[in-house]
Amino acid sequence: MSVPPASPAHPPARVTAVLRVLVLSTFVVFLNETIMVNAIPRLMREFEVTAAAAGWLSTAFMLTMAVVIPVTGWFLQRVTTRTAFGLAMTLFLVGTALAAAAPAFPVLLVARVIQAGGTAVMMPLLMTTLMTLVPPQDRGRVMGNITLVISVAPALGPAVSGVLLQLGSWRLLFLAVLPIAVAMALFGRRTLVNIGEPQAGPIDWPSVPLAAAGFGALVYGLSELGAGDASRAPVSPAVTTVVGAVLVALFAWRQLALQRSSTPLLDLRTFTFRHFSVALALMCLSFMGLMGAFILLPIYLQEVCGLTSLQTGLLLIPGGLTMGLLGPQVGKLYDRFGAPRLVVPGAVLTAVCLALFALTGEGTSPWLVLALHVALSAGMAFVFTPVFTSGLSVLPPHLYPHGSAALGSLQQVSAAAGTALVISVMTGHAASAAADGADATGALATGVRWGFGVGAVLGALTVLVALLVRTPPVPEPPAGPQPQDEGGTTTDKTAGAR
Repeated sequence: MSVPPASPAHPPARVTAVLRVLVLSTFVVFLNETIMVNAIPRLMREFEVTAAAAGWLSTAFMLTMAVVIPVTGWFLQRVTTRTAFGLAMTLFLVGTALAAAAPAFPVLLVARVIQAGGTAVMMPLLMTTLMTLVPPQDRGRVMGNITLVISVAPALGPAVSGVLLQLGSWRLLFLAVLPIAVAMALFGRRTLVNIGEPQAGPIDWPSVPLAAAGFGALVYGLSELGAGDASRAPVSPAVTTVVGAVLVALFAWRQLALQRSSTPLLDLRTFTFRHFSVALALMCLSFMGLMGAFILLPIYLQEVCGLTSLQTGLLLIPGGLTMGLLGPQVGKLYDRFGAPRLVVPGAVLTAVCLALFALTGEGTSPWLVLALHVALSAGMAFVFTPVFTSGLSVLPPHLYPHGSAALGSLQQVSAAAGTALVISVMTGHAASAAADGADATGALATGVRWGFGVGAVLGALTVLVALLVRTPPVPEPPAGPQPQDEGGTTTDKTAGAR
């Protein structure tokens, strides 16, 4: 596959404006991902649906992300930057407006699916544009700003929803986001420029259902395994998970075959770059541990410590802010010191915090939980920014969209797997403790401790993988009118040779 034509050099002010628009737009759509957390009980009452049905507002969002993201690698190479941004924001705006006006629960569910479709396009678009525009020696700093978006937006979601629900109807959750999203869409269409040239090429249609069914079934099966009540699923979650894994394997086999003769939907040659594969493995393990902790903490704080949902959301905000605010600083350190000096200490701090969470109980002070959560978030900040930056930096420019799509797809699978693992362990040990005579709160506290114990094991594995991380050499930008593109190409040749 040939490298796509280089885009004309853009002045620094224009590059900053483009990235700012994409970062702020991504912040808006990511904020919406977790803004529904506190609204579930109210929606159950208003629409007269069960907790299982209401839970589909989150499950459907995650499934749509898992289904759409694998296709974005092909899609982003064949449309302009402005077209991709316009489609993403249009889908998000239509879904948000439909959700705000939803007269019935099925309409609200469809609206969430439409929103997720826009969100699934936005993140790979941001990553691909960053890797194309920003020279290698500045990518850590810029990726740090993106880490701020990725971490702060989901952390603010529950707190924002708690405040809005205190003020009025659940519809405010969408009405408050809608004007901000409209403003970002209009500003983005006026500011964005097209990066690179679209490449004409056919789509392999058999790969589309394989990707959709495979990743969808895998994420759904893992989610149901961690739901705590597998009996409500029409098909055994274990069967769904196995079927999904088989379909994903068939999808991968087809992509490998297409790489020899045609254009794959998701180019798996990204995995031939050692730095990318190691970074992806580290990201998956970290995400499993992080999502497990994020699921367990609200359960522990509300059901064991007796806090309200709003108090829980407010207590967890400092951790999200810590991760986000440290992102730019960690990015600057990455540009100076490289990945290993940051990733290894960050992974160790993360593992230690997860192990300490496993020692909490009914009498643990929420303030201690707050301190541990802030420390955990700090450790993750020292992992995510260097991992994302070093992993994508070694890829040739034509593989940036595919690398971003692979990263996003495996993030969804890792999140579902981490959630399923810790919830299953928590539920099993809570049931055993109850059978041994513990009261409901004590039994749940026991289960939560075991769940955090699983997170600690994942943290230890993360440390071992972190020891394999190496920083690829970043050459000096060559002289010429297009330093970004030529610098990226030089880096890719150097990395690919190892």
